[in-house]
Formats: sequence, structure tokens, C-alpha cells
Amino acid sequence: MLLTRKGQTGQRSPDRFAASLADSLSRALPTMDRRTFLKRSGIGIGAGIAASQLNLIRKAQAAEGAGAGNGKIEVRRTVCTHCSVGCAVDAIVENGVWVRQEPVFDSPINMGAHCAKGAALREHGHGEYRLKYPMKLVNGKYQRISWDQALNEISAKMLDLKKANGPDSMFFVGSSKHNNEQAMLLRKFVSFFGTNNTDHQARICHSTTVAGVANTWGYGAMTNSYNDMQNAKAVMYIGSNAAEAHPVSMLHMLHAKENGTKMIVVDPRYTRTAAKSDQYIRIRSGSDIPYLYGMLYHIFRNGWEDKKYINDRVYGMDKIREEVMKWTPDRVEEACGVPEAEVFKAAETMAKNRPSTIVWCMGQTQHTIGNAMVRASCLLQLALGNVGVSGGGTNIFRGHDNVQGATDVGPNPDSLPGYYGLATGSWKHWATVWGVDYEWIKKQYASQAMMEKSGITVSRWIDGVLEKNELIDQDSNIKGVVFWGHAPNSQTRGLEMKKALDKLDLLVVIDPYPSATAAMAAMKVDGQELNPNRAVYLLPAATQFETSGSVTASNRSIQWREKVIEPLFESRTDHMIMYQLAEKLGFAKELVAKVKMVPGKGGMMEPEVESLLREINRGTWTIGYTGQSPERLKAHMRNMHMFDVKTLKCKGGKDPVTGYDMTGDYFGLPWPCFGTPELKHPGSPNLYDNSKHVMDGGGCFRANFGVERDGVSLLAEDGSHSVGSDITTGYPEFDHVLLKKLGWWDDLTEEEKKLAEGKNWKTDLSGGIQRVCMKVHGVHPFGNAKARAVVWNFPDPVPQHREPLYGTKPELAAKYPTHDDKMAFWRLPTLYKTVQQKNIETKMYEKFPIILTSGRLVEYEGGGEETRSNPWLAELQQDAFVEINPEAARARGIRNGEYVIVSTPTGARIKVKALVTPRVAPDTAFIPFHFSGWWQGKDMLEYYPEGAAPVVRGEAVNTATTYGYDSVTMMQETKTTICNIERISA
Repeated sequence: MLLTRKGQTGQRSPDRFAASLADSLSRALPTMDRRTFLKRSGIGIGAGIAASQLNLIRKAQAAEGAGAGNGKIEVRRTVCTHCSVGCAVDAIVENGVWVRQEPVFDSPINMGAHCAKGAALREHGHGEYRLKYPMKLVNGKYQRISWDQALNEISAKMLDLKKANGPDSMFFVGSSKHNNEQAMLLRKFVSFFGTNNTDHQARICHSTTVAGVANTWGYGAMTNSYNDMQNAKAVMYIGSNAAEAHPVSMLHMLHAKENGTKMIVVDPRYTRTAAKSDQYIRIRSGSDIPYLYGMLYHIFRNGWEDKKYINDRVYGMDKIREEVMKWTPDRVEEACGVPEAEVFKAAETMAKNRPSTIVWCMGQTQHTIGNAMVRASCLLQLALGNVGVSGGGTNIFRGHDNVQGATDVGPNPDSLPGYYGLATGSWKHWATVWGVDYEWIKKQYASQAMMEKSGITVSRWIDGVLEKNELIDQDSNIKGVVFWGHAPNSQTRGLEMKKALDKLDLLVVIDPYPSATAAMAAMKVDGQELNPNRAVYLLPAATQFETSGSVTASNRSIQWREKVIEPLFESRTDHMIMYQLAEKLGFAKELVAKVKMVPGKGGMMEPEVESLLREINRGTWTIGYTGQSPERLKAHMRNMHMFDVKTLKCKGGKDPVTGYDMTGDYFGLPWPCFGTPELKHPGSPNLYDNSKHVMDGGGCFRANFGVERDGVSLLAEDGSHSVGSDITTGYPEFDHVLLKKLGWWDDLTEEEKKLAEGKNWKTDLSGGIQRVCMKVHGVHPFGNAKARAVVWNFPDPVPQHREPLYGTKPELAAKYPTHDDKMAFWRLPTLYKTVQQKNIETKMYEKFPIILTSGRLVEYEGGGEETRSNPWLAELQQDAFVEINPEAARARGIRNGEYVIVSTPTGARIKVKALVTPRVAPDTAFIPFHFSGWWQGKDMLEYYPEGAAPVVRGEAVNTATTYGYDSVTMMQETKTTICNIERISA
């Protein structure tokens, strides 16, 4: 049987999909038995007909339940829950049933477009394969229990673990699918439990971006927007397959191409994005820095750099130039495999077609030197003067619908909401915002030292369980884990994760779809011991369609989702579950001290989402989440037609509901939106753009790293300032002292003075310092400094190429070795040279001669549990597969469409179908990371809760991926490891 992915080689074969779907629907649709379904669906013709039949059935059933189509019809506006583009959707609801959907044609972001995932959203709202009620693992099988039993037993176990082992014995994995309000509430919840052992998907998707970019110029986020790419004259995608990972973003790129924009794609694979490019460059996976330095070599050698921009706005570029000029074309080609002519052409295109922008995604971030790779991309843009200009910037596409917002305000192990650190002052700031005594919070922790120590990351929680206790920088190993909306198959080292799951005392999975965690927890593996005292629970969470709240797109625009339907089955909203658990754990009063409570499902009380957003507004001054009140966001959602598609600026008009004048606002008030909502800051469409007044979204680079370094000023030069600024040179960030020195203190009201005394722009809860700086004097509260080309507090202040721990070129590892091993790094020992040298000594590259990388498909999202549970999407790609080059396939006797074994140094042997294609080079293989449900050739269906298994199951590539972590953020290495591919003998 050949692969079934549309647009690829092979014909569609619906047999396995149809059989799985039919079996599941025989339970899901009581009006149709299995035989009737098979007859109607025309399985012999194709599963596509089955889909259309089912759609008609559902519409008929909805209409019948709603009075034959004569019921109350409402249109509720929401936002797609998949990638980070932020596509708006109008859900048509008839008597409480979501009957159909339409893309919002007025949305300036998606302009009436949908991708496959977005078009299938309604099925997520009414999906049959969700977890329907609380369950507990009993004798290897999941059994239904009540909510009361689940909450009582889980909370009792958590308190027992805390008492016996300390609060750091628990680990909480948050979600990039939570809305902003739930993300903030979870960070508060975990803090009140007394641990910083919490994290979420951003750690393993863009933490290296956040760290690298923030430490270069101030904020760790996408600088411009999808829309603004239409203003670029050249665009380079590197490590980004936007056509599949962010499909609707390609609309803006295609519009740009219509106007002559040049498009370069740099990737180990020839992707669907590459198919649209003017120049495709195939690089060896993990060699981004040599390639980027190769471009900079030609830029500097030809004098194409923006000398004035560098002088005025960049610190340390001379050090970069010294390093770059060592990367001669022959050295570049040796390291990344790209001939000089190709590198020169790309450099010339970016330099001679300015403004030019660069796009990167996880192809750059998920490496042991991910932080250095993203900084190299920043350096390219700084050298060309492309940052802080329309059509330029670094367009860093985030993965999930709210991974940006969850990073900004949610459960990070090293910060409080808004990237406030873990120092005493930050804790006191948020204690005040939350209305809770700082000393009370401190008592929940094992000690003040642990309160101010970064927690273990989601990429390493398994080591928190398995590592020797004396090597962990906390009192106890991890004993209990809560997976709150996170897929485990998105993490590396799957074999060891299974061991960690089996060793836990407590595992709680809270999710609309219980994900592979549930099946992995129930599965028995020969020779592997289970903790006899382990307790495993599954709690059904509502989807984001069953609540309201705000969501932050990759471009920093924030949109408000309306509730589409009430929570189905026995599911409850995540914020209700947090509150109910807090009741059992003894801190419910503190959790909602300044939050309004409202009736939720079944009349049970839950925090009001608008009230949670106001709490975010009250405290998140650092990154400007203070101006986006619920009222302003809702007005934007009602009046999308008023915003320009290229600039995102409101062309003029008032909200007919509230009378709020949105003129000058940028759509979604992209952060930073400084000051109180009353200040009416319009949001910042393009960061660091000093061609605009700060009250029109303009800005500078942050003065976040002091005012001088080695006797050299870090502040911007004279004349480099925002339009209309009262200060025409560089200046530091503002606090009460600077305001007084400048004679601006009396610009504050008397009430503002009381709150601003002794504070800086990040901790002044009145917003007065920001108001006076921006509205009165036209200066930026965070100062006006130079971007840092040299990041002196990182392991490699000037980015260095280092070979991966698992590679196929030992001669390059000798030239470009990895880091030294680290101890007590994010509480754990982390190995670098030890692993790399052992692999070279044992000649792993001979046993596993193919570079293995991973990535996305357009049909599925993230770990894939939701999308593979959606029949309309599951039909499009029914098999996990490995892309293998024809040359490599011939050498192994592998034919297209047959099952093969992919083995790696971990000992894993995963069974997938071969897709023989020249999209990958002979030395490279690719496996999408959306699959789970098979374990080294065995279907795990029997281990899923009944009725909650995805339609399509397959091998998770991360069952086989290897050890390796970024030297700053603990980002996992997924893009460069090694494998072998073998034909399965008959």
C-alpha cells in the first residue's frame, strides 16, 4: 500500500482509516450501526464520501434537535486553536449546537482564508473522541469516576507528596493552548503550591528565540507581523516551512511576491515553502551559523552593511566582523555544504532589496546551540539595518495558537508573568497585584532560596524523576507530574520518558484529549518496573471553544474569543479546575483574592475571564500587556473591517456598541501596549521603529543591559531617537529618580506620585511613569540603547558554530566541538562533550549514517492528538512516514510505501512507512512529529481510555530522538540527530 498523503506519490487507500473510523463511529453515532455506516460511506469508493455523508448526518441531527432549523441562531467569533497566525472564525450556533463555520473575511490577519486545520475546527468543538468524564487507572484499565472522587484523591496525594518530599517533588506542565488568563492563573496556582517546577510547550519550541532575541535588543518576540511582510522587498525563510506550519501566513508572502518581493528558502528539505521560492538553498541540518556567517562575509566584504545604523544603534559589531571574516567561502561550504555562489546570491538579494526580512522557526531553535543560531540571524538583520523598519525585522513564527501569550504571562520556571524574574522585588510586585501577602507565598516554598531558583524545565522533567538525587539541585526527585494540556510525544527521549512515567507516585492528565500520556501510562513494557503505589488520573478539560478569553498571535496581536458552546460531556474549563483544586489544596481564597467569581457549568463558581485579564493588565508593565482591556479587545473583534491589511492600523471609526474610538489603534493592540487602557496607546506593530512617535507605536532598543560596557557607551548615539522625543540621544530606562532629575516628577498627578515613589517603569502600578514618558515627553520608558551584537552573559558571547552531539562528521566535531559538561544547570547535570566524544569513539556515525530531522505537516498540529482525532483531517494523512532519498533507499532495497524500521542510538526501533523522495538529500531523513499511538511497531489502542483514542495512530519520532539541550535555555535537540533505516524482512 502506498502513502496516502494528498499531493505526494502514491494513491489514496482509505481501508485502514475507514475501518478505524467506522469502528469508532459505531459507538459515537447511535443512530447508525457499523453495517449501515459501511454501506452508506461507500468504503470501496473512498473515505472522502464517508466524510460528506457524516457531515450531512450531523447537520440533520443538529437541525432536528434545534426544531428542524427554526431555532435560535447566533454567530460567535472565535480564533483558530491551531498555529499562531491567529485566523478569526465565525461559528454559527443553533440552539446551543455549533452547526457550521465561516472564516472571517474582514479579519486583517486571515482575510477570509482557512487552512485544512482551520476549516475543520467545528469537529474539535463537537468531537466524539474526547475524554468525556474523569477516569482513574485501575489494574491497567481506565475506569470512570466522579469529579468529587478525582479532585479529593488528586489533592490528597499532592498534599501527601508535599508533606513527605517538599513542594518541589511536583512538576506542572502547562499548556500553549490555554488562553492568556488561564496561563497566568496556572503560574499563580503553581506559585501558591510552592514550586517553580513548571513549564510549557514554549521551552521546546522557541525558548532559544526568546532568550537569544531578548538578549540582543530587549524583547524575545517577533518584531513585525505577517501583514508587514507585504512591505518587504526580500524575504529569507531559514528553518521555517510556513506553507505547512503556518499556511495562512503564506497569503501575505504570495501577495508580496506579486509585487516583486524576492523569496529565499534555506532548509535541509525541499519543502512546500521552497516550492514557492526564487532561490532554494539546501544546508546540512545544524549548520545555520556557518551559512549566516557566509552571507555576512560577503556583506562586509562588499560594503553592503548599513554603517550609520551600526554606529548609531548597535554595540559590538566589530567583534562580529572579526569572527565572520574567518568564515571564508571554502570553510562555509565545508561546514554547511553550500557553494560560494549560492551564499553570495542570497547575501546580494537581501542587501540590494531592502527592507528585507528573515523568518525562522524550530528549524533554527531546536538545537544544542539554538540560542547562538537565532542570534546569528539577528546579526544579519542588524548588519543590514533591517530591524525597526517596516518590511524588515525578524519574523519569528510561533507554533501554537497561544504559545506566545503563554510564554508572556504563563507558567515559566524562571520567571513570573511578564518575564519578571524570581528575585524578591518581582515576587513583591506580583504579590501586590494578586492581593496576597508576600510572606504567605514565601512560606509555601521549601525556602526563599528555592523560591528564587529557576525550576526544572519540561524538556528535562524525566531526569528530575530518574537522576540520582545527590545530583539534583533540590531536596527531592520529582514524584508527581501534572500534564495540563501538553502532548508528551513532543518531547525527546521517549524510551526514558516511559521509565519516568512508570516511576511516578502521581500522574494527572488534564486535557480535552488525554493524549499519548494516558496510553503510555497504562502500557506495560517487558522488563520495566511499575511503581505499585502510582496513581493515574484523567480529567476532561473544556476546549477553548467552550470558554472565552484572549489569545496572542505570533505578531503579538491579542484577540478575544467568544464562547461558542457550553462545555460538553462532563468537561470543565481549565480555570474552574484550577479553582476547584485550589479549594482542596487550601489556597482558593488567595488564588482569587482580587478576581471576580461567576457561575460556570452547572452553576459551579469559576473565575471570571475578564477579571483575570484585568489582573494581567494591572501587573504586566514590562511587556505592555497593560493597555489591552477586555473592552478594547472586544471592540477590535467586532470591527475588523476598520483595520488596514498591510499596516494593521485602524483607518478610523468608533465601535457602534460602546462608542470607543479606535482611530489609530493597531489591530489586536500588539504588545507592548503601554500604560493603562485609558492612555489609549495604540499597540506596537513593528518593534524598535524610531520613525514613529512612541504614542503611535514607535520605539527604540531597550536599555536593558546597563549604560556602558568596558568603557563604551551602550546607549544610542545622538540623533537616533523616536520621532517627537524630548530627548534626542540615548537614555537609560526610567524610574522615580530619573524622572525627578529631569524635572518631570511634577507631571505626575498627586495620586500617581504616591504609587510611583521608589518605583521604576516596570513596578509603578499607577502607570504614571509610562504616561509621563510617552504622552508628555515622547520618550520610551524602557530607554533608548544599542542592540547587543555581543551578548557577554551567554556561553558564546559571539555566536559560535558547534557540531551536534550526534553527528555524521567526526572531522567537523573535532574542529567545532560542543560545550563542556555543566552541573546544576536548571537544577540538573547536563552533558555535552561527554556525549559527543563517546559517540565519536564508538563510531556511532557508522552504525547510524543518516541525519534525522523532524517537522510539521499541514494536516496536523503539535503532538497531533486533537487533529488526528478529527475524521476530516485524519483522512488526509493516515500513516506515519519517513522521507528517504532515492539513492539511500536503493542502497537499502527500500521501496516507496513499504514499512521500514528507523533505529537510533537510544535503542529505539520505530516502524513507519517509507516515502522515497528527492525532497531530502541522500544523507538526511525526515519524520513528522505529529504522530503517537504506536510503540516500536505495536499499536497502543488497547491502552487508551475507551472512546478517546485518535482515529489515526502511528509512531512518535520522539520515541527515538536522542539526548541534547541548548546551553542557555535547555531547549531539546530535535532537528539534528542520527539514525539508520532498514527494510523489514518478509
